[in-house]
Amino acid sequence: MLPRMKRWLLRLAVVALALVASAGLAASAPAAGMPGSPAVRAPAYPAAPPAPAPAFRWPLDGTPQVTRPFQPPPQPWLPGHRGVDLAATPGAVVRAAGAGTVAFAGQVAGVGVVSIDHAGGLRTTYEPVRPLVHAGQQVAASDPIAILLAGHPGCPIAACLHWGLRRGDVYLDPLALLGFARIRLLPLQTATG
Repeated sequence: MLPRMKRWLLRLAVVALALVASAGLAASAPAAGMPGSPAVRAPAYPAAPPAPAPAFRWPLDGTPQVTRPFQPPPQPWLPGHRGVDLAATPGAVVRAAGAGTVAFAGQVAGVGVVSIDHAGGLRTTYEPVRPLVHAGQQVAASDPIAILLAGHPGCPIAACLHWGLRRGDVYLDPLALLGFARIRLLPLQTATG
């Protein structure tokens, strides 16, 4: 029973950290949609209270439309969507969502990826891209880090940026950085036998 309780407490701590990370960050609602775009509208999330200086921003200019939301799997080894897909056009400038250090800029399985480490153990990822930065480089929020490429699987338009967020090995909804994310509480597991 003790290991199960520890896992439950760890999950609860992750949810609490996600809430703390989203508290006080910028609160701007996703835009209605791009004219003529077949992309779906992102669900409306309640906005967090505005902060004096936003620590994070959208990784694309303007307020992009979410074409596919964060859909974490029920177990870490199962399939899911560990980020959000944002509508854009091929060649769009991808910007750092927040200040940090570039952890990786290169190819993973033939796909261009940039990863940035931020304060608090957070890491954002951006793909498919052509990197404009290199590992170890310091970036500020809104600095250009890559050029968006077409070809993201499941994208309903010309190009989608897959934007991910992790703390350690735990994937989080990157929209929490902007103040819009659904909070999902995990069920309490009870000991059997």
